[in-house]
Amino acid sequence: MLSVLVVCACSHSGEDFLAANDFFSQGNYEASLGKYEKLIQKDPGNADRALFEMGIIYAHPENPQKSYPKALDCFRKIVNDYPHSPYRRDSQMMLLQIQNVTIKDHLIAEQQVQMDDYRRTIKSQENEITASRKKVATLEQKVFQLRTEPVDKVLIEKRSRRLMLISKGRTIKTYKIALGGDPIGPKERQGDNKTPEGIYTIASRNRHSEYHLSLRISYPNENDKKHAKALGVSPGGDIMIHGIKNGLAWVGGFHSEMDWTDGCIAVTNPEMEEIARLVPNGTPVEIRP
Repeated sequence: MLSVLVVCACSHSGEDFLAANDFFSQGNYEASLGKYEKLIQKDPGNADRALFEMGIIYAHPENPQKSYPKALDCFRKIVNDYPHSPYRRDSQMMLLQIQNVTIKDHLIAEQQVQMDDYRRTIKSQENEITASRKKVATLEQKVFQLRTEPVDKVLIEKRSRRLMLISKGRTIKTYKIALGGDPIGPKERQGDNKTPEGIYTIASRNRHSEYHLSLRISYPNENDKKHAKALGVSPGGDIMIHGIKNGLAWVGGFHSEMDWTDGCIAVTNPEMEEIARLVPNGTPVEIRP
């Protein structure tokens, strides 16, 4: 940053110089310059002093009309036209300093232009990548919709709130899910609003479910029954993978923003159609914490 020489009012003689310096101190650079221009005409003997201070104002970093070319003109005029001026040496120093600052400003401006170009290029590439991903996702979905081979397993990860269709050891589709209203821990008894944890199968399906379409999970298994018996409670049942309650299909994917079922696993209606198509009765279901 340009180091600006501060000229004190006490170094000036005459009310006009004091007034010009007051304008400068107040940040009224335009008024100060106007005053110095009049001083040059009014008092040619102090023109070098007025030119020097004008150069300082033109170069001042807080001047909204800052102009290095005009500042250079002022300092050059002192150097060329006033060889015996006490401001000549300082003017030469200011010429060198402003020239260095100008070179640095040009370099910074060029670097900024390059950075802006890089940002635009990166943004364009990001847009292309996003568009490509959308195309790939669309193609994958079309391929998936053509699939007729049933999957080997349904894997549900409660903590991650996701259901995965597994075929030949590979995940072919993942869905966001909602769980029971009290999802942490395995289901132990009827009415605890928990989703079970363990190994099950798809026991049956209901095309006329109150929740669009449902696949019943074979809960409780033998371990669940033994555990409930030890607690002296009913293990409950009717644990389903199902869609949205009839009449509320418009909620769509927003349903997965909270756990709202009585212990079931919920997806959107279109997702439920996909799952039901590829998950026949008897398909293993693993539910992890």
